[in-house]
Amino acid sequence: MDKTTITPIKTSAQLPDMKWVDRISHLMDSRFRIPGTRFRFGLDPILGLLPGVGDAASLAVSGVLIYHMARFGASRKLVIMMAGNVMLDALLGSIPILGNIFDFFSKANERNIRLLKRHYQEGKYQGSGTGILVVVGIILIALIGLIVYGTWELIDYLFGLAMQNNS
Repeated sequence: MDKTTITPIKTSAQLPDMKWVDRISHLMDSRFRIPGTRFRFGLDPILGLLPGVGDAASLAVSGVLIYHMARFGASRKLVIMMAGNVMLDALLGSIPILGNIFDFFSKANERNIRLLKRHYQEGKYQGSGTGILVVVGIILIALIGLIVYGTWELIDYLFGLAMQNNS
């Protein structure tokens, strides 16, 4: 066998437990289509319409997907790359109004599935990053907390304004 030939490894669709990851990713990023167009979106931007809670829920689902992919052979370096995609999506998606628009176009879960399939097919991303993986996990948890806290403060501020105007 030639050393330059890449032996194909199972794709995520061929692994029984990874089919679940494909389905959830599709549901979160591109399940629905606007009739008459090719534009697709999923539950992520819809959940993002619920201040704080929706963004935190989307981030949690994406975190579970990454955890599941890591259990089935994603290297640490690949997991870090996928977590970066999700953190960027969560951070930009949590910005009021602009974040909701961003959520309709950002498809972090599908990007992560493509990375994972490429990882299996080409044997790429064979790095190590245990320390960084712990930091990424802590940052994900902190980001969820900040989103919820920021939403709470925004609602409290808006409620205070509404009460002040009614007086």
